[in-house]
Amino acid sequence: MDLSIAAILAQDGITSGAIYALLALALVLVFSVTRIIFISQGEFVSYGALTLAALETQRFPATCWLLVAMGVACFIFETAKVLRDHARRRTAGKAIAVYAGKYLLFPIAILLVVQRVAGLPLPMAAHIALTLLIVVPMGPMLYRLAFEPIAEASTLLLLIVSVAVHFALVGIGLLMFGAEGSRTTPFTTASFDLGTVSISGQSLWVVVTSLVLIIALYVFFDRSLTGKALRATAVNRLGARLVGIATTRAGRLSFVFAAGMGALGGVLIGPVTTVYYDSGFLIGLKGFVAAIIGALASYPAAALGALLVGLLESYSSFWASAYKEVIVFTLIIPVLVWRSLANPHSEEDEA
Repeated sequence: MDLSIAAILAQDGITSGAIYALLALALVLVFSVTRIIFISQGEFVSYGALTLAALETQRFPATCWLLVAMGVACFIFETAKVLRDHARRRTAGKAIAVYAGKYLLFPIAILLVVQRVAGLPLPMAAHIALTLLIVVPMGPMLYRLAFEPIAEASTLLLLIVSVAVHFALVGIGLLMFGAEGSRTTPFTTASFDLGTVSISGQSLWVVVTSLVLIIALYVFFDRSLTGKALRATAVNRLGARLVGIATTRAGRLSFVFAAGMGALGGVLIGPVTTVYYDSGFLIGLKGFVAAIIGALASYPAAALGALLVGLLESYSSFWASAYKEVIVFTLIIPVLVWRSLANPHSEEDEA
């Protein structure tokens, strides 16, 4: 391996690591706030990439129908909850009207807009905006349907439900997109020469976008009141509830971020590799390895772990391409051993 090949592999590793960093940060956020190991994080990547691919080829994305179906289910759940709560009977009509607008009218409005413009040659920015508008609301809806009713359950039960949700989303993905993969249009075809190494403009887009998002998240959690409320929920869920922080709303907001970062990751990775309905699983697992390096608690450690995973994957593909996935996932073993030795006893929070 000469220096130019090493530089090319480093560029690929940094690009992949930037995507894994987004997923790792989302996993850390969701686990910190809700104690959910969000196995389905990768599905938002594949949904985002394949929805964008459908819009670019002027086809109607089936994810719109999924959004409407999830909205209907959420409306039924919320309406039933209001009607069972005797203390809210007087304001039930107003609450149901709010839920109808939130879970029925909003998804249907998105569906109608997408139906109207799906066959038009829109600019790339419009396609990306529509993709995020379709996929991101699925995050809090998924939390409402699958996790919110068991929010106080044990971490093990939450993990089992998370695995079940993953398999359900993969099956729905096959139904919506089919078995064939898709690749989206690159943001740019430009390249820049740095000595003997050519740097892809697409790779720069991925890395810069990821850095901007990471910095924006840091500012959000450090400066905004909502971000501080999320941090408080992550530190002590019961204490946050006692001081008036709505932990249910915090859980939904964490899933908004998770869905947004996953969908944006799919938008960024779509031009780099062919994405299939089940591609998100491996991508999400690599983000999970990075999150484990950060102990599912540290954002900087998770981001550095994602960079390590990307570089390890890239160089492994050169030296032993048949075993690159094995090498990457084996990284989790020494990390878990070290974590176990450093913290040999960890009790789950008891309510």
